[in-house]
Amino acid sequence: MRRLMLVLAAASLVLGAGVAVGGTPSPDNPAGAGSDILGVVPTQAGAKAQAAKAGGGGNLVYHGGKILTTNKTVTIFWLPTGSTAAPGYVSTINQYFADVAAASGHTDNVYGVETQYTDSTGAHIQYASAVGGSATDFSAYPASGCSDTVAATTVCLSDGQIKAEVQKVIGSGAVGAADANTTYFVFTAKNVGSCYASGSCAFSSYCAYHSNVSVNGTTVQYANQPYTETVPSACDAGYHPNGSATDADATINVASHEHRESINDPLGTAWYDRRGYEGSDKCAWNFGALTGPDYNQTINGHHYALQQEWSNARSGCALHS
Repeated sequence: MRRLMLVLAAASLVLGAGVAVGGTPSPDNPAGAGSDILGVVPTQAGAKAQAAKAGGGGNLVYHGGKILTTNKTVTIFWLPTGSTAAPGYVSTINQYFADVAAASGHTDNVYGVETQYTDSTGAHIQYASAVGGSATDFSAYPASGCSDTVAATTVCLSDGQIKAEVQKVIGSGAVGAADANTTYFVFTAKNVGSCYASGSCAFSSYCAYHSNVSVNGTTVQYANQPYTETVPSACDAGYHPNGSATDADATINVASHEHRESINDPLGTAWYDRRGYEGSDKCAWNFGALTGPDYNQTINGHHYALQQEWSNARSGCALHS
């Protein structure tokens, strides 16, 4: 996703310069690193403006930072008693990550595109993914830590509250010890909003984002994954190969975006273009050619509709290596 720049300049904001200070980044700024918000999957409305900018950023450039040559995924479903998630939502999302893992080493899906990227030693990203576990947290949401303007939402979670959930679940032992090569995906219920800064909120500004948090001294990747069908016009492209009743396909698409960016730019210090866009940003909401009625990927025998990934080898978006 588009990286968000944290600029410190004499502890003041230079108005009109298009930069952000402290905790108030915006999707139109390049990114920072470390525990800053690294960027967002824009809503479909915001993607049109982003596409023009990302297209002018050229190929991805390596900036010397960490990549995940191999990776694990953990899903955390924060679904308090009484909250809403469609039947099949959890199982279909978990099926997706299991399929991505089972297809490791293949060249016929979008994850294969990332194998062209290397670290400072010349080691390539491997298409080698594993499932590290899944947990469902039925505990109640805390009082809203933010305020949004989305009519459909009934609670708003701040980025700090999302991070605290990651720390809580890992600390409970439900998904094992904190692992630096694992990305922890937090899926919230329908009608739950979130904001990482004032005016930068789910369904009006973004559909998902990834960043980092320290857990017991280990820096891990996490992704905030709002329930996309809360506002379908913002975050659902309309492809439902696993059935519209599951509500899962649109969320899987943006989760795929975050997963791949957490592999080739986990800390905001590795692969991005001269304008600060990561590989999935440059192809956001671009699905390429469909191979079936409503899908463009067949992974481990199951169908999915996933946006493309940027390929330096092609200087364009690609669905496979």
